[in-house]
Amino acid sequence: MTKEILASGRKNILVTGGAGFIGSHLCDALVKTVNVICLDDFTSSKENNIDYLLQNPNFEFIKHDVNQPIELEKLPELKKFQMEVQGIQEIYHLACPTSPKNFNNFKIKTLKTSVLGTINILELALKYKAKFLLASSSVVYGPRKKDLLYFKETDCGSVDFISERACYDEGKRFAETSVETYRQVYGLDTKILRIFRTYGPRLPLFDGHMVSDFILQALNNKPLIIYGDKNFDSSFCYVSDVVEGMIKMMSFEEHGPLNLGHPEKYLMVDLARKIINVTNSSSEIIFRDPLPFMTPLGLPDITLIKEKLNWYPVITLDEGLKETIEYIARNQSYLQPLIANYDKDYNNKYYKTNN
Repeated sequence: MTKEILASGRKNILVTGGAGFIGSHLCDALVKTVNVICLDDFTSSKENNIDYLLQNPNFEFIKHDVNQPIELEKLPELKKFQMEVQGIQEIYHLACPTSPKNFNNFKIKTLKTSVLGTINILELALKYKAKFLLASSSVVYGPRKKDLLYFKETDCGSVDFISERACYDEGKRFAETSVETYRQVYGLDTKILRIFRTYGPRLPLFDGHMVSDFILQALNNKPLIIYGDKNFDSSFCYVSDVVEGMIKMMSFEEHGPLNLGHPEKYLMVDLARKIINVTNSSSEIIFRDPLPFMTPLGLPDITLIKEKLNWYPVITLDEGLKETIEYIARNQSYLQPLIANYDKDYNNKYYKTNN
């Protein structure tokens, strides 16, 4: 397969999971300079994340499950990208269900996507001799340790491979193993980024992602629900910083794995209070039992990515929250039906009172 660049000078880049939260922002950034093929099946993503891109001649959406093989050059909608001649130059592999509240409904799909889906997309990369970037996760390090708050890339995580959430945690570890094996055996140019907690516009609502839920709850003066206790903390990296890190990684010779996230720690209860103050809300804060998918994880040591890529997060929490709040406020009419779901959560007999 030849890898000539079209006369327009635009590469063909494939983004799996491109209609998801991070994936759609990545497509936004890439389509300005390249042709983007967005692959998604809407398992835990939404079509409206990419609706406005569908009219862009340099963007094409293909509804497809990555667990099934695909022959891109046979798709009529991709003829404009001259697939037979140009092929694919780069692949960003983000596809994997990520729904904290509906995690149990997607366990088999999560398992298959981590294993079969990753290998299928690696085979595409091999076919086109394309660069391949895996969006891995901080979950590969396992749960936070009492004596270890920050994880380095050299830390070998301890994951319970038969736990309730093992299909995702161990699945990401297997995906990394697959990517590295293809690099070792076939000389494929692969890259691994371990992404830590990310937030911003389009972060799914009423799905257990607490930042976006906090904002919609606060805007409607509903109780802010923390899935954990008053000591639950995390770090929060704004989505544009994560996207910049991914694009930067693809342009460097570095293979990784590298941590990608914000190193600053915040208590969830402090974040909730900040959102209540910024939105002038009368909401209260309540605590619920932790969701299996939303547990306290370690924080990223980003020394290596600073050294290798000269990357570091530049968007402050205040700036990122302002953008996210404005986005959710603009979409209030569309999001209003979700408020009834919050009422159900609040009235659920299992919720805890403030502690």
